[in-house]
Amino acid sequence: MIRALDRKMLRDLRRLWPQALAIALVMAAGVATLILGVGAYESLSATRERYYQTNQFADVFAGLTRAPLTLKRDIAAIDGVAAVETRIEKVALADLPDMAEPASVLLVSLPDTGSQVLNRLVLRSGRLPESQASEAVASAGFAKAHRLAGGDIIRVLINGRLRDIRVSGTALSPEFIYTLGPGALMPDGRRFGILWVPETVLGPAYDLDGAFNSLAVSLVKGVNPANVIAALDSLLDRYGGQGAYTRKDQQSHAFLDAELQQLRSMSRILPPIFLLVSAFLVNMTLSRLISLEREQIGLLKAMGYSSFAVVRHYAGFVTLIALAGIAIGLVAGVWLGVGMAKLYARFFSFPFLVFTRDPAVYAIAAGATYAAALLGAVNAVRYVAWLSPAVAMSPPAPQRYRKLLGGLPELRIRFSQSTVMVTRHLTHWPLRTATSILGVALSVAILVGSLWSFGSIDHMIDITFRRSDRQDASITFTGARPASALQEIKRLPGVMQAEPFRAVAVKLRNGAVERRVSLVGRQKGATLSRVLDGDLRPVTLPETGVVISESLAQLLRLRTGDKVTVDVLEGHRKSHEVPVSAIVTGFIGLTAFMDIDSMNRLLEEGPVISGTYLGLDMSERNELFAALKATPAASFISLQYIALQKFRETLAQNVNIMISVYATLAAIIAFGVVYNFARISLSEQGREMASLRVLGFTKAEISSLLLGELALVVLLAQPLGWAIGYGFAYVMTEGFRTELYRVPLIVNSSVYAWASLIVFAAAAVSGLIVRRRIDRLDMIEVLKTRE
Repeated sequence: MIRALDRKMLRDLRRLWPQALAIALVMAAGVATLILGVGAYESLSATRERYYQTNQFADVFAGLTRAPLTLKRDIAAIDGVAAVETRIEKVALADLPDMAEPASVLLVSLPDTGSQVLNRLVLRSGRLPESQASEAVASAGFAKAHRLAGGDIIRVLINGRLRDIRVSGTALSPEFIYTLGPGALMPDGRRFGILWVPETVLGPAYDLDGAFNSLAVSLVKGVNPANVIAALDSLLDRYGGQGAYTRKDQQSHAFLDAELQQLRSMSRILPPIFLLVSAFLVNMTLSRLISLEREQIGLLKAMGYSSFAVVRHYAGFVTLIALAGIAIGLVAGVWLGVGMAKLYARFFSFPFLVFTRDPAVYAIAAGATYAAALLGAVNAVRYVAWLSPAVAMSPPAPQRYRKLLGGLPELRIRFSQSTVMVTRHLTHWPLRTATSILGVALSVAILVGSLWSFGSIDHMIDITFRRSDRQDASITFTGARPASALQEIKRLPGVMQAEPFRAVAVKLRNGAVERRVSLVGRQKGATLSRVLDGDLRPVTLPETGVVISESLAQLLRLRTGDKVTVDVLEGHRKSHEVPVSAIVTGFIGLTAFMDIDSMNRLLEEGPVISGTYLGLDMSERNELFAALKATPAASFISLQYIALQKFRETLAQNVNIMISVYATLAAIIAFGVVYNFARISLSEQGREMASLRVLGFTKAEISSLLLGELALVVLLAQPLGWAIGYGFAYVMTEGFRTELYRVPLIVNSSVYAWASLIVFAAAAVSGLIVRRRIDRLDMIEVLKTRE
């Protein structure tokens, strides 16, 4: 048999189902954000670690000019080395029939005998290439972009000779999860891919038969990588070694790690904010809702129920709402988390997905939400439950109203009667009004905290692609070329302007802190690719000294005028001390610049260049592409408009989709808060409104009182919500900061406008619903008393 109090609980839920549902949705949004964010990050992190372990991703990498294969034995003998994989790596142009511009491929050799020891391939289709055959396994993303299948032919410009390479299969590799072409900002599977070719084919083609120019090493567990790197550098120095480095500086791992760090920051900052905000709002809403039950509580006590029974009854009422909200939140969070993890897994080309379900996360989300709800219920009931039945059943003492500010004559302004009534009601309950304003302000704030990134991304695009790198295209050579190569590039069809650049791998050191970066030399007065200062003005590169990005300066603890040690990792491999001439703006990567002539003098190489930035006549681009496909010196061509397109697409898949999910959940919270505020205000003032109807007030006049109160609270909450939201956005930008990305804090006026519009829309819908209830108000029923 159902107890009487349980039957009353179910009837109350049926009577208050719209408000109960709105409260449950607010709870669900808070729970879902935590499950979504933490679940997606932990799943991708676990997937990466499983992938690395299963396919033996190396710990240390090194590039060099040329070394004999016999050196492999000496490398394996280094203390702490577990396994060694030597290979050949070269970047080459590829001519594909489905695109006019040339693509580029990284050619990586496969051992002729036995399988790979490290960085093992995961075949997605076909087979490995046969020894001695001009075959290759293509990276799955590249093959998908060009619809390549087994037996298809790719024409590749290998060491100045155009060769036909037959595709034998497609594969994934832990070494190339995040595949970037030379100098590219974002991965582009259509224009850059990996081809794994038999060593017996690739070696002779590049005069590296019986030799290698790249190696990967795995370490014994617990070994200090620094000791192995020092031994490797000493061993490879005579062979043109370019400095060994750990996973931290391996391109794919570094960019993937930066993406996961941003996802982790989002999961650790935004979901807790959502959860805390929803918990506060639920507490506030339930406190007001249960306070309306004062007379019923007195009646229950008069019938013999104890104070503890009454408290237990309302705790059970809140528990049912909380359980519904938690259940909805858990289901939605898991569903969204799995979808988000799958989206990232496809983007990063993981061969499988490990979706983790940490019970601790579920317990924290459910526990925090339920605790907030229960606290709100107990906080509201505890004052009434211990009153005597006679006191509890009697209505509260009439409120005593006073003139605002003592009715000073100089402040007497003629207001309408409804305005005075609304203002008096709000000012008479300052604490309740303040919490209501804060509740609506928090709903505005979480919207601002969810939407702010769109303006920041637009700012990054404007600085990076329109003010700094304004070239139409850039060409990277296969190696350093004489400065006269610039004149040859200028004679290509469609080239209107060309500026040279020189790029060298270096290690910048300041005491014990060091970073491996690319030092880029640019010519004075460059207009296509410019270096900008903090005020976005072009910087003239000085004749002496290095110009570094703000992120790099912070990492190395450098200021303008300080000396930094530059360890050159190519050519003569000397070290130089140079002053920091300026610190400039940069959002992507760690960058360092020098005047190209000063840089060549520093490197003692004479006038050489690594590539060119181009200004093009786009009407002749097809002729240019045809000429570049036959240019042996070129290894990679980047088109700026395509780079911008990929930048937008990548951010749309990573940041914008998750932010949109959070914004949707924030909108749900905003509606739940405003709707409950309106409904509870109606319940609190139902008796007064019915009395006014009896006195002759029209339905429109009665509605204007409640809707005016709602409108005033919503309006007053906007500035506070904007300020709190800006604080949320600041915390998120700090959390997003990594070595490879720095998101600027740009909160456009449109962000505030959209956040306010969503809350206004929630208020308008809530107002319409409440207006319908006012129109159907039963005056006789409402005016009944229980005294």
